[in-house]
Amino acid sequence: MTRRTTLADAIDGGAVRLRWYRADDVPAVRAACDDPLTLRYLPALPEPYTDADAVWWVAEGAPAAFAVGGGNFAIADPATDRLVGGIGLSPLQDDEGAVGYWVAPWSRHRGVATAATRALTEHALSAGYGRLQLRTDVTNTASQRVALAAGYVREGVARAATVDRRGRRRDLIVWSRVAGDPPGPTARHLPDLPGGELTDGVVRLRPMRAGDAAEVHPVRASREVVANTVTRRAPSPAETERYCAGAPAAWLADRDVRLTVRDAVTGAFAGKVGLQLEDRSTAQADLDYYLAPACRGRGYATRAVRLLCRWAFTHTAIERLVAGVHVPNLASQRVLERCGFVREGHERGRLPDGAGGRTDLYTYALLRTADPEY
Repeated sequence: MTRRTTLADAIDGGAVRLRWYRADDVPAVRAACDDPLTLRYLPALPEPYTDADAVWWVAEGAPAAFAVGGGNFAIADPATDRLVGGIGLSPLQDDEGAVGYWVAPWSRHRGVATAATRALTEHALSAGYGRLQLRTDVTNTASQRVALAAGYVREGVARAATVDRRGRRRDLIVWSRVAGDPPGPTARHLPDLPGGELTDGVVRLRPMRAGDAAEVHPVRASREVVANTVTRRAPSPAETERYCAGAPAAWLADRDVRLTVRDAVTGAFAGKVGLQLEDRSTAQADLDYYLAPACRGRGYATRAVRLLCRWAFTHTAIERLVAGVHVPNLASQRVLERCGFVREGHERGRLPDGAGGRTDLYTYALLRTADPEY
């Protein structure tokens, strides 16, 4: 049975004010909800979103939530009372609720969603809710950042949890705040790069994103790169698209840093370097990298690995970086050794070789304390 909780008619969020919708909000609601980005991440909205849809929402749709212990609020600028977004809380079961929000295109990148989510979350928890949930599209990193800033914790991925406007099922990331949690922001173990990128003047490392797939795939699926992977299987173009599109979310999940390696002058794609933080309690991460054939022999891999190691040891709590290299891959072994990695072992038959047999692997490691440079 759903627990009925009464929310206030208005909530002061400092930088924003949450209030009931009014008739004079209709033009702003229509314009904001007919925006392509709003429609992309809120597939339940009618498309196109009309004046009639906005009138119904303001007069009937939004107020109905208050009758069942939830609430749909207009997010308003506290100085002008102009509508800048919307946020709602829907009761689920017992004392649990689901929070959702949108921001008008004219007010994005100003912290509106974060301020509103913090305000509604704190009010709801103080009003009797014991658990609040957020669900974000895997590609909606802006919303994921809001969840983190508001103190929500990533719980996992709900597979095929929603249907987009083309009828395709999509995954959603599940976040939660429970009574007693600190207000946020949620601590990140893999923070953003300072300035958004790393460079030594020769190579430039940039966070991977969806638009990189066309450059990444030919290299990622090349015979030379596939031969040195764990699976020994070339990815499909669709798999590479998902890999690149999911890179920002994997980073925000404190799991996987994926960076494109580029020429610092021309910006030309040269390869990929990254690390995976499998278990935060051990402060250890796995390193991986590859280069396009035309970019090998220029020292790009060594420079990229050094830049990433320096960032990891300077800006994270990682104490140990490890890398596995197939025994015949002498070039990769030389890269690691030039960067200060020490070969620690020879794992016989460590991985399948793709032909029904097994292949050996050398393991290398670099410690934070091993070199004063770090």
